[in-house]
Amino acid sequence: MGGVRSGFATTDDGVRLHYLEAGSGPDMLLVPGWSQTAAQWRHQIADFARTHHVVAVDHRGHGDSDRPDHGYRIARLSTDLHQLVHSLDLTDVVWVAHSMGCALAWSYWDLFGGDRLARLVLFDEPAVLIRQPYWPDGLAEEVGALYGLAQIADVVRGLRDPRSDAEALSARFLDDMWTESADEGDRQWVLGRNLLLPREYAGRLLLDNVMHDWRDVLPRITVPTLVLGGAESVIPVAAARSVASAIPGAVVRILPERGSHFAFWENPAAFNGEIRAFLDSR
Repeated sequence: MGGVRSGFATTDDGVRLHYLEAGSGPDMLLVPGWSQTAAQWRHQIADFARTHHVVAVDHRGHGDSDRPDHGYRIARLSTDLHQLVHSLDLTDVVWVAHSMGCALAWSYWDLFGGDRLARLVLFDEPAVLIRQPYWPDGLAEEVGALYGLAQIADVVRGLRDPRSDAEALSARFLDDMWTESADEGDRQWVLGRNLLLPREYAGRLLLDNVMHDWRDVLPRITVPTLVLGGAESVIPVAAARSVASAIPGAVVRILPERGSHFAFWENPAAFNGEIRAFLDSR
């Protein structure tokens, strides 16, 4: 990626976070999902660096960041991002989140009150991922809670058990996140990026991520927000509509073509176009 600079910022517990940086102008922070990396935002970095100062981060344990044996939980990762924002002196940030990156935005808001944030773009994460057995009929479908606890427990066990084939499990888990027409080379490259996070740490983080319920945070968000979903995503489009309905004034858009969980990679023109239209709006 031409013109892209690589840097590091150190957290208060001594972890070096790697980030990619390009362009100048208003600050934009690209926040990956679970087991994803900054490099996977390459299509967004190339596009938005024409008009923005773009920073894409590798969470602790991910990509080219340090891999400590601690801190693989949502609150710590959102604190890492808060410290990165201050270390780089980012202001009026446009926070663009994929998947777990949305949970990090909600945790950030819960902990830091939206400090230095100007706008949010939230792509493909329900406010609740685990169906609760005491919920009334229809609520799980309404909020897009797609997993049962036993189902996730099996995935976490497979990631953390040294006797299991965690890499094969990861490949199967990721396969559901693409459209059938996705390029096999892209699939394998993304799998390789995902496996940079040790599977034990991936299991810890996945379990922490799915156990949260962020619905009490959403009505307290006060910055303009775009909620994106994908018509072909493993995450039901109901999740995007539910999140948008709870955030005051939020706009929801569903990507119809190649709208997978990795739509930002499979259809960057549509994905980026929706964000640009949102940024150009009042």
